[in-house]
Amino acid sequence: MTFKELGLSEALLKAVADKGYETPSPIQEKAIPRVLEGKDILASAQTGTGKTAGFAMPMIQLLCKTEPQKRRVIRALVLTPTRELAAQVLEDIQTYSKYVDLRSMVIFGGVNQNPQVSMLRSGIDILVATPGRLMDLQNQGFISLRDVEFLVLDEADRMLDMGFLRDIKKIMSMMPDKRQNLLFSATFSREIRTLANGILTNPVTVEATPENTTAELVDQLVYRCDAKRKIELITKLIWDGNWHQVLVFTRTKHGANRLSEKLNKANITAAAIHGNKSQGARTKALAGFKDKEISVLVATDIAARGLDIPLLPYVINFELPNVPEDYVHRIGRTGRAGASGQAISLVSADEIEYVRGIEKLLGMRLESTVIEGFEPTSGPVEGGKKRTKENKPTGTNKPSNSRPANRNQGRGNGTSANGSGNSNSGNSNSGNSNGRNFRRKPRNTSGGNTGGNSRD
Repeated sequence: MTFKELGLSEALLKAVADKGYETPSPIQEKAIPRVLEGKDILASAQTGTGKTAGFAMPMIQLLCKTEPQKRRVIRALVLTPTRELAAQVLEDIQTYSKYVDLRSMVIFGGVNQNPQVSMLRSGIDILVATPGRLMDLQNQGFISLRDVEFLVLDEADRMLDMGFLRDIKKIMSMMPDKRQNLLFSATFSREIRTLANGILTNPVTVEATPENTTAELVDQLVYRCDAKRKIELITKLIWDGNWHQVLVFTRTKHGANRLSEKLNKANITAAAIHGNKSQGARTKALAGFKDKEISVLVATDIAARGLDIPLLPYVINFELPNVPEDYVHRIGRTGRAGASGQAISLVSADEIEYVRGIEKLLGMRLESTVIEGFEPTSGPVEGGKKRTKENKPTGTNKPSNSRPANRNQGRGNGTSANGSGNSNSGNSNSGNSNGRNFRRKPRNTSGGNTGGNSRD
């Protein structure tokens, strides 16, 4: 199957060729013809499957069938949950529409609204927006949605998780009843299906991969360890593996800040990205990560939405998510575009139930192991059995709660098991880089406001 066989126009085929794409991805192959037929779409597609092109290219082609009005009005609305995803979607839309007469823009919060208002007044055809800023500008009278022909909900599951359902319903009430609706989601929960039933008319269901599954090319591995030694372990893994472009997930903003600080002290360039960071700080951190000036990007689930890093090799769950579906979103950041990836989870005893929830969702067991010197000292032992007098280690077989034997070798200014002091993980210390080229992060790379204990 080729892009031409999908029925795309010459202008779009030229834009696709400029990107170097030769064959459509499964979601593009399934979605594009149905969108061109004018069908409503309910699509299950993980991040990295090419879903943006799956709705953007046919939408652009259909919009071009009608000549723009003398004063342009918003004819297509794409809603996304986060600023980063909104910016990424706009970039893709502008790439595919560069040979046609359409104007597009993005609006989101966290930045001055005046430039956005000025561009809206000049007239646009396609608007990419986050719900909050869209509602704000609409309430001020700067936006009219009465001419919308296309509504796209991208990563709808995350928008529901973030509490945007009420805003979505209000936004829908501002648009004409007659329009084409496209809903894309990485997971299909009961809430997503309920939302789809209220928006879509006789939808065609499209699935690039079975719902709630992970990419086949992602190698998933669980390392069991004590929670207090996770910083020490992640430092060792990154140093020993000489890893670069590592995306690390934490549950909280405060946790992302703290881990980023500890990695920098271990001489591993790192930056945190979350909702409490200014938009400028988030953009700068993401740019540094893409350009490989920063080796590790520490993120919360919400802030990571929209991160599009080609060939991202490593994703680490420093803490497992409370919701199993979020695990699917997290590791979907690697193993993209046919490339392999590695997803590693550091699991302490109090997270065993999260592992079981993830395994139930995926319908598979996650491979689990222990790194020598980081054996867990409490909680379930192998096989999920709780420690009893019969199986509790005793004497010389009891796992040591002390530092590894070589703790005094090669001391540097890294992090200790409790998050301070010197590194005690052998070659993972920062005092001896062993020839590795980890760049020291500029002082202001992780700038912006620091987060509290609240979750994104």
